[in-house]
This record gives sequence, C-alpha cells and structure tokens, in this order.
Amino acid sequence: MPAISAPGAQTAATAGVTAGPPIASLPITDDQATRALAAFRLSCPSVMRRADTSGLTRGADWQPACAAAASVRPGDARAFFASWFESVQVGDGKAFATGYYEPEIAGSHDRRPGYDVPVYGRPTDLLEADLGLFSDDLKGKKIRGRVDGRAFVPYFDRTAIEQGALANRAPVIAWAADEIEMFFLQIQGSGRLRLPDGSVMRIGYDTQNGRGYTGIGALMKARGLIGAGQTSMQGIVQWLRDHPVEGRDIMRENKSFVFFRELPSAPLGALGLAVTGGVSAAADVKFVPLGAPVFLSLDRTDATGLWVAQDTGGAIKGTNRFDTFWGAGDDARATAGGMGARGTAFLLLPVGTVARLNAGRGVPTP
Repeated sequence: MPAISAPGAQTAATAGVTAGPPIASLPITDDQATRALAAFRLSCPSVMRRADTSGLTRGADWQPACAAAASVRPGDARAFFASWFESVQVGDGKAFATGYYEPEIAGSHDRRPGYDVPVYGRPTDLLEADLGLFSDDLKGKKIRGRVDGRAFVPYFDRTAIEQGALANRAPVIAWAADEIEMFFLQIQGSGRLRLPDGSVMRIGYDTQNGRGYTGIGALMKARGLIGAGQTSMQGIVQWLRDHPVEGRDIMRENKSFVFFRELPSAPLGALGLAVTGGVSAAADVKFVPLGAPVFLSLDRTDATGLWVAQDTGGAIKGTNRFDTFWGAGDDARATAGGMGARGTAFLLLPVGTVARLNAGRGVPTP
C-alpha cells in the first residue's frame, strides 16, 4: 500500500502509515523478544488507559495483546509478537536513533568543599498552563512559566538560574561536584549521585523550565570548535574541560534546565515505570504510541532489534526519531555517548490497525 502522507504532518496518523513485513520475518532474537515482552507487560496498564496522541490506536486495541501477554510461556516470546502484532512504517520509515544512559556522578546531600553545584528540585513558582483549555486550536500544547506582577512570563533560563535566580524559589535536594557532569545528567534526565560515604542517591526528572532545548554538539560543530570525529559526548566533554570559560558560555546557550526529585529505585520513564537498559527507548508521542514495541533496523548492530517506547525526551521530536536507553555504567556511557544510528523503524501495532486506519481514509486493504 502506498503511504498516505501529508506535508508538515503533526502526528503519525497524518504522516500516513504503510504495512511493513510480517513480524516473523524480522530478525528478532529470542533474548530481545523475551526482554521486550517483560517491558511490554509492564506498559500494558498504561497503554490501555492512555489517550494515544499519535492517532494510530485506541486503548481497546491493546486489550487482546495485553491479555495474551500475561500468559506467554517461556520461549514463546517471538511467537507472541508475531501472532498479536503487525508491523507498520510511519511516513517513509527512515529512522534516526541516539542513545542515553543513567550517569553516575559525585554528589553530596549537603554543601561541602568540592561539592558546589546545586541539584534543584521543582521551584515553587514554576507553573504549567494547558493551552488547550483556552482554545481548541491549541489542544495538546502546554507552556511553563511564572507570574511576574500581573503577567505570565517565561521561566528563568539556564544562565539566570546559574547566576542565582532560584534563591528561595526551589529546594536544593543535593550538591554535585562537577558542573559539566551535572549538565549532561540533566540531558539524560536521571542518574545516580555517588555520595562521600559510598552510598548512592538516585535522582530523576521532575519537570523542566519550559525553555527550548539546544544541542551543544551541533552548535559546536557548526562553529568549527570540534571536528566530525569529536561529536560524541566524550569528545564534547573533553573540549568543555579544555576550554572552561568558553565551555560554560556554550552550555548556557542551552536555555533548558531540568529539575529533579529523589527516586526510590530504578530510573522512571514517561509512563512512570522503570526503564530497562537495552530495551526501553524514548520517542515522540505524537508519532509513536507510548508503550508500543518498535523494531529498529539500523546501521549499528548493537542498536538493531526490538525496543519498547517507554519514555520521551525534550530533543526527541518528529517521525521515526528514537533515543535508546542503555542502562548504567561505563559500557552504557560509551555506547550511548557515541550512538548515532540510521535505518528503518517498524512500529508493532495490534493486528487490524492498518486496516482500520485505511478504512477510515477510504483506502482499500489488499
């Protein structure tokens, strides 16, 4: 079937979908299927309850697969996905995947010599406005800001926050030892603070200041500060350390600032569920139903396989854009920091989804 696509599509439904290959023909390993099944089971209550802003599915569509997932016998995970799902491409299916991980940096509960970088919790004056309450044309759009006098204004940007704008406005839940490491922990959205006594404090995303995200790697490359072979996270970090004054100014060009809360356990994704290294991925909910499996066929073999969309990200926007989660530790950091893979994405949706979508458009299904 030809793709039904619209220029400037805002959702997967308007971008158009085409039927993909039979799932049994995809090179999904038994281990990938088993791990993805466990993540999908965890997501089922949410995927059946959530409103799917991609326009592809309804909560009831997932009920048969979720019911079947509860009783899959060991060794039958691949057969489960082949039986209860069909693969589709959104738009042209061309995918780009990056990576993220759970970083571990030095931190302290209290401020002490060597620990001078505040880890802020949610500010008391940060407000979120749902614009859809004011106009039907703005449904699904939200903004964050604060009240200044009688006006609602943008919230403080990174520069203002680092210069002390949050005094008496936000709690400091911990102190980090390194501003560069803290900057990248904000980008990852969650992480571990290794405390002076050797114990670990886990922190996770609570909210964000509402300012747009700017990827400093692309900015530095465009200015000729780093070469093509230095665009990994490791290369960027080294440049920032070698140029501390210029590096701080560049980091401040990313006006986005993340606020954290202490986590009792593993990092949580956008569904409020624990994410799993090598299985969970972040996606744009306007193009991928949150909780849906997705097979990525990429030019990186380590990222090729079956993932489950359980998270979102400020920089993860658009059709077939994914951010793969790799867990914690040095190996995870090395893989995620250098990840930039291209290929094709196949969403796994409940059987009958393509026929229903195309029937609604008057398109015959062979």
